Amino acid sequence: VLGWLEAHPLPPVSATRVAIDDAVGRVLAVPVSSRVNVPPYRRAAMDGWAVRGEETFGATPAAPLDLEVIGVALPGTPFEGEVPRGKAVRIMTGAQVPDDTDAVLRAEHGAEQAGRLEVREPVAPARHVAAPGEDVRAGSDVLKAGRLLRPQDVALAASIGYGELEVVRAPRVRILTTGDELLPAGAMPDGVRIVDSNTPMLRALIKRDGGEPMSAPPLADRREVVREALLGEDADLVLVSGGSSVGQEDHAPSLVAELGTLDWHGVAMRPASPTGVGRIGGRLVFLLPGNPVSCLSAYDTFAAPQVRRLGGYTPGPIYNEVEAPLTRAISSVLGRQDYVRATYDGKAITPLMVTGASILSSTVRAQGYFWVPAPSEGYPEGARVRMALYDAPPARQARPS
Repeated sequence: VLGWLEAHPLPPVSATRVAIDDAVGRVLAVPVSSRVNVPPYRRAAMDGWAVRGEETFGATPAAPLDLEVIGVALPGTPFEGEVPRGKAVRIMTGAQVPDDTDAVLRAEHGAEQAGRLEVREPVAPARHVAAPGEDVRAGSDVLKAGRLLRPQDVALAASIGYGELEVVRAPRVRILTTGDELLPAGAMPDGVRIVDSNTPMLRALIKRDGGEPMSAPPLADRREVVREALLGEDADLVLVSGGSSVGQEDHAPSLVAELGTLDWHGVAMRPASPTGVGRIGGRLVFLLPGNPVSCLSAYDTFAAPQVRRLGGYTPGPIYNEVEAPLTRAISSVLGRQDYVRATYDGKAITPLMVTGASILSSTVRAQGYFWVPAPSEGYPEGARVRMALYDAPPARQARPS
């Protein structure tokens, strides 16, 4: 299945404009170019005095030079007027350097009293003065399309006048949860009816992967109800949770085949063997098992990379990993890939002795999971394995542009 998905990549979704405050973590859709110089004027890089550098040459603490201070330059309030020879202007960091001066004497290299400046160290011309365009030059591209925006990126965009940025739109992911036995999240279990836990889990996973989850109360196990839901065209990708196997009420596989193509159905993986993937109207449809552990492992393995691709992100890895020895042996069946929940104490990995696909609490007790690959019959005690950590999802990265 993974090979088929790699061979049939979906392009990122269309672009949208967002306020600059909401752009961090999004993928830039178009380059950001500057129409202005930053700074737009000669700017003081230090607190001190604006001077002519040559007039400070020869100054020492033992033999200071004397200049008259004739005014102050502050950020947003420049000094107005000429600065004759032998004069200086007190200046603060970020303020415009007066035209007749070419350097800033640092505050610790001088002393001012009664309008007179005692220069104790020389300062070279252009020292501590930022030239126009030193940070950003007008006409330059400061952020390239395809970049995953960080806080400093939006700060730079704001500094050149951008209040909005054009980013890849978050992919809309429709969640269709089926089952006559399901009550909506927030209800209490009642007799043979259980509460839908997959929808809130999938919503959180989709948000983690940069998507926009779209969900509704659980659907009845009725063919026409599921059929109508599958025909909705408001999503970029569809997840069907439950009804994905071959039972009497499992309508999703045949409906996907009828309405589009069912490209894969059934994987050699435990849990999550009923997983399937198909297409309806150009949209990928993932059939995820109803048992919550199966749903989690199937989503992370097959659907998460596609949600990330749609949003312009790299498809993986989903979690950070550690490598450590096993505290006990684990067995598997040749030809089947096993998803083994486990704990990790910082030194070794202990498999949880539970295999039930409906034991959701096992994923809470576990720090993560590791795979026993299909060609293996298991691992002996002490074997080193790579474990994915649930609590350590790496930051999303932009796809190469």
